[in-house]
Amino acid sequence: MTKEEDKKRLEHLKGIVSNLPSKPGSYQYYDKEGTIIYVGKAKNLKNRVSSYFHKEVDRFKTKVLVSKIWNITYTVVNTEEDALLLENNLIKKYQPKYNILLKDGKTYPSICITKEFYPRIFKTRVINKKFGTFYGPYSHIGTMYALLDIIKKLYKPRTCRTPITEEGIRQGKYRPCLDYHIKNCGGACIGKQTHEEYLKNINQAREILKGNTREVEKLLFEEMQTLATELRFEEAEEIKKKYLLLKEFCSKSEVVSHTINNVDVFSVTDGENTAFVNYLHVTNGNINQAFTFEFKKKLDEEDKEILPIAIMQIREKLNSTSREIVVPYDIELPLKELTLTVPQRGDKKTLLELSEMNGKQYRFDRLKQAEKLNPEQKTVRLMKEIQQALKLPKMPYQIECFDNSNISGTDAVAACVVFKKMKPSKKDYRKYNIKTVVGPDDYASMKEVVRRRYTRLQEEQQPLPDLIITDGGKGQMEVVREVIEDELKLDIPIAGLAKDDRHRTNELLYGFPPMVIGMKTDSELFRLLTHIQDEVHRFAITFHRDKRSKHALHSELDDIKGIGPKTKEALLKTFKTVKRIRESSMEELSETVGKQKAELIKTYFEEQAKERI
Repeated sequence: MTKEEDKKRLEHLKGIVSNLPSKPGSYQYYDKEGTIIYVGKAKNLKNRVSSYFHKEVDRFKTKVLVSKIWNITYTVVNTEEDALLLENNLIKKYQPKYNILLKDGKTYPSICITKEFYPRIFKTRVINKKFGTFYGPYSHIGTMYALLDIIKKLYKPRTCRTPITEEGIRQGKYRPCLDYHIKNCGGACIGKQTHEEYLKNINQAREILKGNTREVEKLLFEEMQTLATELRFEEAEEIKKKYLLLKEFCSKSEVVSHTINNVDVFSVTDGENTAFVNYLHVTNGNINQAFTFEFKKKLDEEDKEILPIAIMQIREKLNSTSREIVVPYDIELPLKELTLTVPQRGDKKTLLELSEMNGKQYRFDRLKQAEKLNPEQKTVRLMKEIQQALKLPKMPYQIECFDNSNISGTDAVAACVVFKKMKPSKKDYRKYNIKTVVGPDDYASMKEVVRRRYTRLQEEQQPLPDLIITDGGKGQMEVVREVIEDELKLDIPIAGLAKDDRHRTNELLYGFPPMVIGMKTDSELFRLLTHIQDEVHRFAITFHRDKRSKHALHSELDDIKGIGPKTKEALLKTFKTVKRIRESSMEELSETVGKQKAELIKTYFEEQAKERI
């Protein structure tokens, strides 16, 4: 690989990384051949993945890994626990070259209830449904042990591995173990607990593991209250811990339910010319495949037209054999053996929402990547959005914005900023000293500046703007309209950005009479318009401050031609005041600034004295 190829590869990867979401999920690294070489999980995808490229890495393995990466994909989930489970599933499926932590055959543990005459309840990492019913897997090991502990204390299931039979119990073949003697087992093997009672306890334990814990929670709460009444506070505290852990467990994750098995989940996210179809494959409650495919629109097809075609193509491409498909709405598919589910609530609804979230995130990332590679695309998109929002005859290539600045009418100035292709064109910025207006009259000042600006543009035959924005509401818009339309007979659209009581921009106005244009204040377009407003305000107030500072620091010496800042500084250092300079002799001035400049100073003050007479 040449240096140029490596540079292009890193630029491509950094472009992907810069657009990653700050959400939990799993990320996958691909080599040049398109093979997954590493799967990781992160609480914050953007921070974790960017650390590979923006931080100095010391480990040799990590440096080698980064040199092999050619592409990055990711899957967003709701919690870090789900990211852990998803990472495990993907590693087990693809066996990436650079993953070592989870390649030892282990998985997250589950809880098993066996199919024996007297069932056992225990944790396991091997799932084989021939031997029993499995619940989990559990990414939070503490929650799993808490459940086992609760079940052990409430129902006392047997822990021995002895195959117990009804005949063996009648014949007295079994001896009680230590658990029976310390009251951790009911003694079913020696007939101290009936088979019916034992199975009843096991069925209640199943309800806990399924999440149906209301009755169990009620029982624990009552026991806790009883212990507290009896002043047995330490025991009550232990029951409280179990109670809280049980409540925490009840908030199920979308990737931990074994009831959802071999299901495909599809959702579609609409783009301008492209539809993004997200696909999730769920096996035993775990997401083991997650992809987003792009479908180019040849015509303006609706989502309901695109989704059936996309499902057929994706299932054929990935060799899917699932007989149940979860979709956001009813569609028609030619395959009769398939079951279409449109969930309204529950785990499948949660999976569908997760698929939609991934599709929207993928569309957003693709848009950002495209705009980074081609900034012109973003510019055109924003200009189209303004054109559509204001119903302009053409895209606003050139936008101009005006603002005034003064203090009680003194040092009154105005400014005009110009944006071309949604970017500031600072060479076209203009400053204006207010000449004809006396006092603090913003409307009259705006009229004067707009008149001067566009009269000159007409005289010089320069291009006129496609949109004028005023820093203000209806009043400013009206005075600009009077100059543009009534006086100059020009046809230029005028918009206004109005502020609320807290001096924060909250409305975009357009038309006459001005109407509020519906636009989200947190949208990219609104932020751009407020940026234009902030820019003209900054430019105007900077000019005003400069002018005010010059007046405040103005000295009579500044009016003498040929006397610069250094000469002025030398004079004030020697004589301290202008009065003493005026009263000084020619010889005294010559000693400080020389004969030539001394003559200029003396001549100036003599002429000033004559004018006063």
